[in-house]
Amino acid sequence: MSEERIPLVPARIVNEYEYCPRLAYLEWVQGEFRENADVAEGRLRHRRVDEEGGTLPEPSEPDRERPVAARSVLLSSERLGLIARIDLVEGEGGRVTPVDYKRGRAPDVPHGAWEADRLQVCAQALLLRDAGYDCREGIVYYCESRRRVPVEVDEDLALKVLETLDAVRRMAAEGEIPPPLVNSPKCVRCSLASICLPDEVSLLRGEGEPGDVRRIFPVRDDASPLYLVTQGLSLGVSGERVLVREAGEKVKEVRLLDVSQVCLFGNIQPTTQAVKALVERGAPVCYFSSGGWFQALTQGMTHKNVELRRLQYATAADPERSLALARRFVSGKIRNSRTLLRRNHPSDPSTSLAELARLADSAERAARMETLLGLEGAAARAYFARFGELLQGADPACGTFDFSGRSRRPPRDPVNAILSFLYAMLAKELTVTTLAVGFDPFLGFYHQPRYGRPALALDLMEEFRPLVAESAALTLINRKEVGPADFLRRGGSVTLSESGRKAAIRAYERRMDELVTHPVFGYQVSYRRVLEIQARLLGRALAKEIPEYPAFETR
Repeated sequence: MSEERIPLVPARIVNEYEYCPRLAYLEWVQGEFRENADVAEGRLRHRRVDEEGGTLPEPSEPDRERPVAARSVLLSSERLGLIARIDLVEGEGGRVTPVDYKRGRAPDVPHGAWEADRLQVCAQALLLRDAGYDCREGIVYYCESRRRVPVEVDEDLALKVLETLDAVRRMAAEGEIPPPLVNSPKCVRCSLASICLPDEVSLLRGEGEPGDVRRIFPVRDDASPLYLVTQGLSLGVSGERVLVREAGEKVKEVRLLDVSQVCLFGNIQPTTQAVKALVERGAPVCYFSSGGWFQALTQGMTHKNVELRRLQYATAADPERSLALARRFVSGKIRNSRTLLRRNHPSDPSTSLAELARLADSAERAARMETLLGLEGAAARAYFARFGELLQGADPACGTFDFSGRSRRPPRDPVNAILSFLYAMLAKELTVTTLAVGFDPFLGFYHQPRYGRPALALDLMEEFRPLVAESAALTLINRKEVGPADFLRRGGSVTLSESGRKAAIRAYERRMDELVTHPVFGYQVSYRRVLEIQARLLGRALAKEIPEYPAFETR
């Protein structure tokens, strides 16, 4: 971000920079935001002062003696390079005072308020002064303890605000994210902990031990995907609820806040109002063919993190760095395929396991992308040659789950139909994840760009094919959750019927919701959360915050 293009600094960023420079960078420079319980509670407590009300008279108005109480006052100053929306401006006798509302309790510290809060209300006071008002103090109001803490706007505090503004501008101009706080209690309640990954980044930078990594974000998201498979359904919205109708009759109702994404298969009609309500909340709408091919996605305004996309484009244009990332994707995939085979094979496939281990080691040393493609192909042949032996639901009479190898377009047997459908689910998942993180999902490092293909999503998908898609396929078949009636045969191709798709979605979602121990960080999270962690670690690797991308390789 060049010096002349740096916009006005919000007063809240002054607060956040004092609290944690990395947090200020993530929110202001990269445009990151995520709501947690503390943020939601703060928003609720701010409801009254967030509504504009009252009048703040001009400094030159003759009648300055009447009391002033103006809510949600927006002020800015080009001279200071500062902007703020002040919760409340009180005044009497020609003097005004900004009041800044905070959700927590008043701390037992010198001055009675946190230093970050003092700086923020001082910044607001400086804006009022710059606009011509007589302002000598601010008030920090701590809602939980219902306490007003006065903050004197003296020369020393004002100077610290100006120094902080300069530091924020330098940080933005340099375009380098500050390092994470080390083992700080501040991180525990930070809403951006799952984006910042402070302990994870510190560990991968060699600044900590595995036992130091805290899981300071939820193991799962509260919201979950909504899948609509039955043909002829319609999707609408009423208030804060999503409504699913069939032939005009309501068949399902879900709260908007409980929906993370909507997946529509075939001829299902969403209303404009429903799409708008979903994308405004960050819940994309994904469109599939009736057979399960991932075709399109509707989302809100693209993530604001242009910085990350610029790093992505520069890395994709660098053959050496792209190859380094591709080696991690492919070796991770091969090792995870080997683990799935080792865990689930009824006997001892030692020859195949040794071959996969050799190919994974070779992939880590591949000097050319063409070599890596050949190694991946050889590993896939070795792996799928034994995959059929993991299936316990084969039906010799009708050959329902006979498997002799991978066939894609079209799938030639029920096993390949299941795998293709689950791969489409996983590609959708990582497309949504990469968009949420701020990447361009269509520009990868291993998979080459092709019109309509989410190459980066497919890159990140490699290491999770065996762990999510193929594992879910084994569950479906070995637990006899699908049978001959769940498939449609047309000519030489096989696809899942509606009942088969529903069964596959259930198995896929169970796997995505399953908790797994992260092999590097040691804590348990869901597979869906792991996808986000890996995408964010890729971003950290592109920014050279960590030395390399750590592929997810289960033990």
